[in-house]
Amino acid sequence: MTIDIDTFPVLETKRLVLRKITNEDAKSVLDYLSDEEVMKYYGLEPFKSINDALEEISWYQSIQDNKTGIRWGITLKEKGIVIGSCGFHNHVSRHLRTEIGFELSREHWGKGIAAEAVEAIITYGYEHLNFQRIEALIEPPNLSSQNLVEKLGFIREGLLRSYELTGGEFDDLYMYSLLKQDFDKIKILGTTNF
Repeated sequence: MTIDIDTFPVLETKRLVLRKITNEDAKSVLDYLSDEEVMKYYGLEPFKSINDALEEISWYQSIQDNKTGIRWGITLKEKGIVIGSCGFHNHVSRHLRTEIGFELSREHWGKGIAAEAVEAIITYGYEHLNFQRIEALIEPPNLSSQNLVEKLGFIREGLLRSYELTGGEFDDLYMYSLLKQDFDKIKILGTTNF
């Protein structure tokens, strides 16, 4: 089972539209991915040029083309401008497993927007892409992302030591997971907005 979609799925929540990011969005992608605070735990240096943003958008397209992931642009319904992104990558079809990633423009932090977007794609992943396991790899100092995934039912499984090389230094990452049966139980109990 690969991430095989014929038309890019547009997802709507109460406040958001999650849609495909195109080259026309490069300026807004550059705006938030050039912010050092947004990029602090992203695994890349802050972007410096429109070409950096276009390369990122090209990566979003390549994971979709290769059926190993999908990335949505996060937009506010009334504005339509991309203020962040979220999606799945490193999909291992044989094991029905994928990783989740997300980031958001700093001016929109603390408003529940990232949680609303991530909740929407998790629901899509379990209901339409037949995932069994969704993983989140998060650096220990990134407390806001840890809080977000924990709020959505993810369980911290352990610490992956020196797992990722970023800016010449190795980073430890916490491994979080949400299993299909966890998702189903949360949905039934209504402990989040699923």
